[in-house]
Amino acid sequence: MDLDDVLQSVGPRLRALRQERGSTLAQLSTSTGISVSTLSRLESGQRRPTLELLLLLARAHQVQLDELIDAPVTGDPRVHMRPMKRHGATFIPLSRRPGGVQAYKQILPPRWPGYEPGREHQKVHEGYEWMYVLSGRLRLLLGEHEVILTQGEAAEFDTRTPHAFSNPGQEPAEILALFGPQGERMHVRARPAAR
Repeated sequence: MDLDDVLQSVGPRLRALRQERGSTLAQLSTSTGISVSTLSRLESGQRRPTLELLLLLARAHQVQLDELIDAPVTGDPRVHMRPMKRHGATFIPLSRRPGGVQAYKQILPPRWPGYEPGREHQKVHEGYEWMYVLSGRLRLLLGEHEVILTQGEAAEFDTRTPHAFSNPGQEPAEILALFGPQGERMHVRARPAAR
């Protein structure tokens, strides 16, 4: 595949990735600082992507740059984790495929986010989430219900239910989280299936 073919394939890949994430051009523009018209021209192939634009888009979509340009597979199965900071918490991606179930390790600092009971803003969005507490404590609000999860405990829920989570403890909380953007359910098996 020559350079022109590689660059021509970037636009459709960008559009598909944005649509898989359920994002609009306006939302992507807000998160990247790239104008809506530039994003539209990139997706339609009317503008050649630059490294600067691709880096901003890779960061916004939380994918590796080589996924945007369809770099050949190297045979290395390891996920090269690049931690991201959001609102004081650290998110470490443990999977690299856009769409489908995404895996993250989350590290929530003590008393995160400025912990004050009753002040959490519950959110609603498409998807399904599964959380496992590796260490520390996690306060999970699901609608009218409040649950404190401790080390070794897991919770799963439909993200269309109003929800919020925080770290009420004095120690960091480490969480393994799986998220399915289109409502995919995670199946947890306690013991092997009978044969």
